[in-house]
Amino acid sequence: MSNDEYFAHFKSQIDAMFVRCKENAPNFDVTFEAFASSVNNTLQRFRDASAEAPATQAESEALLEKIHADDLFLAIACASGNERAWWDFDQQYRSYIESIAKYLSKTEVDASDVTEIVYTELYGTRVVDGARVSKFATYSGRGSLRGWLRTVIWHSLVDLHRTSHDEVSLDEMTENIGEGAAHATFVVEAPGGEGEMMQQIERNRYRQATITALDSAFASLESHEKLLLLYYHVERLTLNEISRLVEPADSPLRNWFQQRSGKRSGEDSTRTHESTVMRWLNKCYAKISQRFRAELQTDSGLSSREIESCIELAMEELSETSVFKNLSA
Repeated sequence: MSNDEYFAHFKSQIDAMFVRCKENAPNFDVTFEAFASSVNNTLQRFRDASAEAPATQAESEALLEKIHADDLFLAIACASGNERAWWDFDQQYRSYIESIAKYLSKTEVDASDVTEIVYTELYGTRVVDGARVSKFATYSGRGSLRGWLRTVIWHSLVDLHRTSHDEVSLDEMTENIGEGAAHATFVVEAPGGEGEMMQQIERNRYRQATITALDSAFASLESHEKLLLLYYHVERLTLNEISRLVEPADSPLRNWFQQRSGKRSGEDSTRTHESTVMRWLNKCYAKISQRFRAELQTDSGLSSREIESCIELAMEELSETSVFKNLSA
């Protein structure tokens, strides 16, 4: 079936979606051509996601039924600069953006800066071929707008940190954005299960590879590294509490810390600083990340793009409990 025939099959369904959206928001000035173009792009990506078994018409129809059409309609209107759409968006989502930015930023990164960056990206300051490029143009309607915004906020926070800290790693970022955010390094859970940002066909393909690679990464840790992560992520001890546990002579972590820090037995051996604990946590995160990527690349044969998809999948779908489930075994 040619592309023209494929898209023609869904015209009436897309037209009905557009009519409903137009009735709900008559002042957004979104044209049918702009709406249909966005939906068709989503259909094209869905159809091309698997060259061996292209999506069937029934699967594509099911996809269209799940599109958050009103959210997409609002995003298209905002991308085009419609003032009423922007007013509605600000009324509905500003407090949500601010609350998520505050939650992720904690006290070490100014949440208001993150919110400003998000709004700047959504409005768009870059001009290509005479047209302003808005971040809204990347929203496909798959998953709620709230879930998509959550991912935009997270990436804005990462970009802000990288810009101000000379290309430091995500693992190092956990120390700087606060202890609470470090607990969310591997997953930022979407309230109410929102935020399905990947195509379902990709989720099904990569889910098992992601779980297997995570299990392998944690299995590669030394027993002391597992214990450290157990204290922090399962038992929820603070850095200060862990540092106190390291100080007793019979602590299972004490000799391990000293050996890897190059300390001799009489050299300030009873004092362990919180920064030391955080530094070794970051080393554990880096080791897990390195092994996770290597497992996906070598054993699963995934490309760099596919590995990034697995990372997004892990962040969106796996709770912290499931990520660290094997530490207490």
